[in-house]
Amino acid sequence: MSKILPGTKTTRMELLRLKNRMRLAERGHDLLKEKRDSLIMEFFNAIAEIKEAREKVETDLIEAFSALTKAKMVMGPSAVVEFARSSRVQANLSISTRSMMGVLVPVLSVEQHTPNIPYSLPDSSAQLDVMAVKFQEALKSIVRLAEIDSTVKRLALEIERTKRRVSALESVVIPRLEATSKYVKLALEEREREDFFRIKMIRDRMHE
Repeated sequence: MSKILPGTKTTRMELLRLKNRMRLAERGHDLLKEKRDSLIMEFFNAIAEIKEAREKVETDLIEAFSALTKAKMVMGPSAVVEFARSSRVQANLSISTRSMMGVLVPVLSVEQHTPNIPYSLPDSSAQLDVMAVKFQEALKSIVRLAEIDSTVKRLALEIERTKRRVSALESVVIPRLEATSKYVKLALEEREREDFFRIKMIRDRMHE
């Protein structure tokens, strides 16, 4: 049985205040349910995206390491290592956020720059260029996967928080407001009956 809110006064003003709180609680409950449902939809969309992103990372890494193996076969492992050490590739990661149903989720992007070619064309193989491109693509895929993975985790946390708030309104707040309103209403009705009988008794005595 729901408990009466402490400090409740059995007055008409209190009853009016409780009814206003009830309307606000019910409206908040409806909005939170809508938010929860929308978040769940976004969550499952992100889950589908993360599956595709993981598959792309695996494919890109396989292709990148395959290109690395081919470059070693054509040029020799020591030459590839030397070119890698002399490379001056820079990768800049940009991080921002966007709002998804009130939840801030990350937006990641990576820019890669190669200021100077660290090798002369006669000494290199086209396979080295293929390898570099494949690893650049793999890095972009990894960054995209990290973005979606973080989005999924943040959405999951917000869904759990929203579920708890909906549950609290359903099982605690609204029932207690209903019980308290009923208590105040019954108390006012009882007082009205007492006042009615008291007035009636006074009138009867005055007639006598």
